[in-house]
Amino acid sequence: QVHVVESGGGLVQAGGSLRLSCAASGSIFSINVMGWYRQAPGKQREVLATITSGGSTDYAASVKGRFTISRDNAKNTVYLQMNGVKPEDTAVYYCRHYQRGAAYWGQGTQVTVSS
Repeated sequence: QVHVVESGGGLVQAGGSLRLSCAASGSIFSINVMGWYRQAPGKQREVLATITSGGSTDYAASVKGRFTISRDNAKNTVYLQMNGVKPEDTAVYYCRHYQRGAAYWGQGTQVTVSS
């Protein structure tokens, strides 16, 4: 079993920056993929960025160039650096840890961008 906990959400002004963190604990397998997703009110959950345990990254077009995903394998932690945030970035942000065919989600952290 893997437990995932996000942190770092909050209120930020448009154009500002925020860094989210996600820590995974429990039975962590060395080969895994971690990612950030978000869900705005009335919308489906969407993937923003993923990073493999080897460091390969992938981004959604909506955040590429503004958000950066990184990870610290020693701490089983993944980060999402959000720069140049926009009001449309307002959502609940979720972290997902995937390994051995199973996905584990955190409880989410609210990010609100004021205009």
